[in-house]
Amino acid sequence: MAARRLKFWGWGYDDERLSQAEERMAMRRYAERFGVDDFTRLPNPTAEDIELAAPAVSPPANLARICSTDAHDRLVHTYGRSFPDYVRIFDRDFANAPDIVAFAGTEDDVIAVLDWAAGANVAVIPFGGGTSVVGGVEAAVGDRYAGVVSLDLTGLDGVVEVDDISRTARIRGGMRVPALEAALKPSGLTLRHFPQSFELATVGGMIATRSGGHFATLYTHIDDFVESIRTVTPTGVMESRRLPGSGAGPSPDRLMLGSEGALGIITEAWLRLQDRPTYRAGGALMFDDIHKGAEAVRVISQAGLYPSNVRLLDAAEAEMNGFGAGREAVMVLAFESADHPVDPWMARAAEIAVELGGRPEGADAGSSDGHTEGAAGAWRQAFMRMPYFRELLTPIGVINDTFETAITWDRFRDFHDNVKAATAAAIEEATGAPGIVTCRFTHSYPDGPAPYFTFHCLGRRGGMLEQWRHIKRKASDAVIGNGGTITHHHAVGRDHMPWYTRQRPDAFGATLKAAKDVLDPAGILNPGVIVPLPGA
Repeated sequence: MAARRLKFWGWGYDDERLSQAEERMAMRRYAERFGVDDFTRLPNPTAEDIELAAPAVSPPANLARICSTDAHDRLVHTYGRSFPDYVRIFDRDFANAPDIVAFAGTEDDVIAVLDWAAGANVAVIPFGGGTSVVGGVEAAVGDRYAGVVSLDLTGLDGVVEVDDISRTARIRGGMRVPALEAALKPSGLTLRHFPQSFELATVGGMIATRSGGHFATLYTHIDDFVESIRTVTPTGVMESRRLPGSGAGPSPDRLMLGSEGALGIITEAWLRLQDRPTYRAGGALMFDDIHKGAEAVRVISQAGLYPSNVRLLDAAEAEMNGFGAGREAVMVLAFESADHPVDPWMARAAEIAVELGGRPEGADAGSSDGHTEGAAGAWRQAFMRMPYFRELLTPIGVINDTFETAITWDRFRDFHDNVKAATAAAIEEATGAPGIVTCRFTHSYPDGPAPYFTFHCLGRRGGMLEQWRHIKRKASDAVIGNGGTITHHHAVGRDHMPWYTRQRPDAFGATLKAAKDVLDPAGILNPGVIVPLPGA
């Protein structure tokens, strides 16, 4: 059977699209919100629509077997999946397509590509799932390089070994998460880390971008699962020791977490696993506004209950995702365990929420039989389908983007109100019309939440990127000005670099540059991501 082929113009594989029902629902919702009778939709691009520049470099003979200059391969490896990526995709603008795509199948392939690239002054862009929303896989490297190769790592696939006593596994960096979960299932184990990019995400990519999973408390970040990492750098292989913990100075793993492939290529990792859950309980509670719901989330988060899910959606966010009629904030609450029934934990969390103004909604009272997921299951399904909607919204002229942050509980109220107001004002400045700004919590910690803002507005054909930049810059200024962080659970990439540098101590930036100079002296690995390009 032929391998499934990735779309170059949208999310996921060629055979996976929004259903007609999903498209009708989205079109109706945005038409009602913006008073549009009918949207004009740009057609999906085809490879024949796009004129690619001839490759500027050719691979040496020893690499020819793993290299491709096929148009579709180059198109797939040009962009991630951010809003500006989609605008340029539908404008048929692939000026930054890589010259070559190298498909590594072994660690020796990775070493050979880096050796050639360093000698030939060719930039190397590591590519895993290709889902970056911050420019992390784009071959925008300036003019100091002879060419660019996109190094596809999905051929570094497979679970090498499983230690079921320690509940860990040694996994190759290019393995996609669905394949990993399928491989672990017979042993009753799971990584239990489900980012929104789950169907495409790779192990090395999640580590390099510091991914955050679907679960809202306790083990939420890929950091929590990393036991050791093996990395190929242009100056040699670096592998950390496999230990449950160590206090012997700074951890070498922390250097690679979030490095976005700018310091080395993650070829293997030992990851901590969990037993697959069999007991579940969940439900939803309604609040008059997000601030009352936030207080309930704070108390639950500080109670040591550690729900697997405690999502809070403001009224507009809830309505946009099919929860309610836009009048109440919604808390989605869920617990799960592989060891014991979780009903008492669910009951206590619900009790806290009710004491603080929450009202149970619907008939979903939860279940410990492993079959009923209720509101939490519905939310997870909606969460995983969200990336597909951008391939509809961008071609109908809707500017739709997100930014995630984190803030301590004592500052949340003012932070939320100020950031939301600044973003709404920026939309009107950019488009001349009001838009929609919503907020939800993706993760919750004892000391603060991770608010995730989404904005929607009608864009102007030919000017959507400029409008987006204005809104994103103003929103980012408000985030920093009110004490938050630009990014919460993924690496920085190029999209956020101008703002991210303002929240990083100068001495830390100098330390990162020194590490880059040692590990990648020729500067070939993803230049401009960790250390900005001149003028960035």
